[in-house]
Amino acid sequence: MIDPNAEIQKDRRPAIVICAYDSDQSGWDPIEDLSGEPWSPQGARTVPVAAADPETLASTLSAHLSSSTCRAVLLIGRTRRSDAFRLQMRAENRSLTGGHRADVTGPALARATVPVAEIIRALKDAGLEADATSDAEDDTGSYLLYRVLTSLPYGLDAPAIGLLRVPDQAEDEAVQRGVKITATAIARHLSPLARN
Repeated sequence: MIDPNAEIQKDRRPAIVICAYDSDQSGWDPIEDLSGEPWSPQGARTVPVAAADPETLASTLSAHLSSSTCRAVLLIGRTRRSDAFRLQMRAENRSLTGGHRADVTGPALARATVPVAEIIRALKDAGLEADATSDAEDDTGSYLLYRVLTSLPYGLDAPAIGLLRVPDQAEDEAVQRGVKITATAIARHLSPLARN
């Protein structure tokens, strides 16, 4: 017989933090039903982070990555440069205003750590136009990607960090599909958490 007073086990699936960083952006809604639980791919759980000002988001996302359970961060934004889903593979050291470096002592650029080829293949297999790009757009997404990648502590196994840009005119259903496909591809590469 199950002991009703037994301590409930913690969710031991690795976490993928998903953040749609623009407050006026529609399309991605992590809560699919009346349960109030965010959607999660098999083998992982998602942690939604709401839009906020860029400095607050950079701190929030870095704090999530300091947890041993957080193994990935997926930023969701819009692109005006393409009609396809775009996975941004790098971010440059630029301030939000673009006039100077965001970090005076930081590297000139930082590379995304998500499984790019697998994500693009999965999006295309699902019938969505998709490509990977090294071109950074001068916006909050590029700024956040750089800040999160360069804030990782030394010696830490690199978590999967990436920025998925959805077409500016994409319907909400296409955005939902694209984010789920991307998160599922990331989840396949995450190692399980230790039991203790």
